[in-house]
Amino acid sequence: MAQIRANNVTFSYEGSPDPVFCDLSFHLDSSWKTGLIGRNGRGKTTLLRLLMGGLSHEGSIVADTAFDYFPYALTDADLASPAEELAAAWKPGIQSWEILTEMNQMGMDAACLYRPFGELSHGERTRLMLCVLFAREGEFLLIDEPTNHLDGAARESVKTYLAAKKGFLLVSHDRDLIDAVVDHVLVLNRETVEVQAGNFSSWWENKERSDACAVSENEKHLREIRKLRAAADRSRRWADNNEGTKIGFDPVKEHERNISTRAYIGAKTKKMQARVKSYENRMAREIAEKEGLLRDIERPVDLKLFPLAFHKEVLIRADHLSLRYGEGKPLFEDISFELKRGDRLVLTGGNGCGKSSIIRAVLAQAGVAEGMAAPALPHTQGMLETASGLIISYVSQDTSHLRGGLRDFCRVRSLSESLFLAILRQLDLGRGQFTKPMEDFSEGQKKKVLLAASLLAPAHLYIWDEPFNYIDVFSRTQIEKLILTYTPTMLLVEHDVRFRETAATKEVRVGPKI
Repeated sequence: MAQIRANNVTFSYEGSPDPVFCDLSFHLDSSWKTGLIGRNGRGKTTLLRLLMGGLSHEGSIVADTAFDYFPYALTDADLASPAEELAAAWKPGIQSWEILTEMNQMGMDAACLYRPFGELSHGERTRLMLCVLFAREGEFLLIDEPTNHLDGAARESVKTYLAAKKGFLLVSHDRDLIDAVVDHVLVLNRETVEVQAGNFSSWWENKERSDACAVSENEKHLREIRKLRAAADRSRRWADNNEGTKIGFDPVKEHERNISTRAYIGAKTKKMQARVKSYENRMAREIAEKEGLLRDIERPVDLKLFPLAFHKEVLIRADHLSLRYGEGKPLFEDISFELKRGDRLVLTGGNGCGKSSIIRAVLAQAGVAEGMAAPALPHTQGMLETASGLIISYVSQDTSHLRGGLRDFCRVRSLSESLFLAILRQLDLGRGQFTKPMEDFSEGQKKKVLLAASLLAPAHLYIWDEPFNYIDVFSRTQIEKLILTYTPTMLLVEHDVRFRETAATKEVRVGPKI
């Protein structure tokens, strides 16, 4: 069992005024199944790149093991090559039988290894890359967001596969996945880093308990500081007033005083001033003990939503609906459902079954052109109706169109800049990001831009297509609470099992008839 140690690692990107890491230190065992947890923008992917040796940094990273990284780099030209050839380039010296052994454990068809990579579905590509990753023993594997865009069946396959493995560091915001496959967590807190045995749920429980204890201790120190400050102020005022009586007195009114009384008053004042100094020293100790108590506490702010009330009960009705592109085979047939006021309907099904196509068809029917290209619109058969006058707020799963600065984004979408930036702050996007081009944002930060714009737009219906890809756990819980509080009418595609259990009121399975 090899050790992986980071000692006082400091790193910042060129041109950035703030470091991503400052004196980061931790150690891991290469046999652990470790989950890497942290909010968007905390540097999770950057840490993986540092471990791979791809970035210059201060401090040291010492490891007695080799690393490999998921996902492998892929170009457009690679899509025409058989997966077997790509695997040989990704992991030189690997044998096909080693990959096939892993594919068998993953439950994949062996033929996928010999097909052009571009012909594989997104889920098949992801799972095949993971099989190549684990095909050689003796490496510590760095896995970055393996389940984004995967359907439920593919996620279950990946979860079962990883649960049987060891020796990896996994970045994922999928709570169900982390709970099932890790035995340790490496947590990038606001100011510190910690390593803890257990899975996501055990860490979350410990964090809530620790945070509650820290808040209670902080309140105790604040009460003590207030008491000491009040006592010090009283003693200081008494000493100041008493000191002023040392010189001069009225012998008629103060007949008991004489010149020798000055020494007594001076001694008493000195004693009171010493008491003030003692109070001040105790306050300093209390303040010092209070320092740092709340430094790692996350403070998710309650978000607000502005749903509009619609005058009709049914907003969307589909009856025996089928969709196809061009003259191709129907994606599905005979889907029927109703979306009523207050419903939160989640479309489920495998990758490529037509969930996003239903959303495209609904947007086209409602006259919403945002993010839609005319050639990409599906041909519908059966009935699909949307209520007239429906105002829709849409979040696409694609973030590649985000370019330029946030202020330009607000201007194009006619958003209130101050409110928009305030929502991004509530979603923990740092102020330093406000001046950067969105091309430099992480995928999670880009998705927060789209979600913030949707939250700011009053609407009858919110249509979100895989909104939680790359979004950190804290922001997910914020949005879940928001939905349960304001109960908007929603049509969603989302594979997060925990979210569906918490927030969905209806599920519609999309796919071919069996």
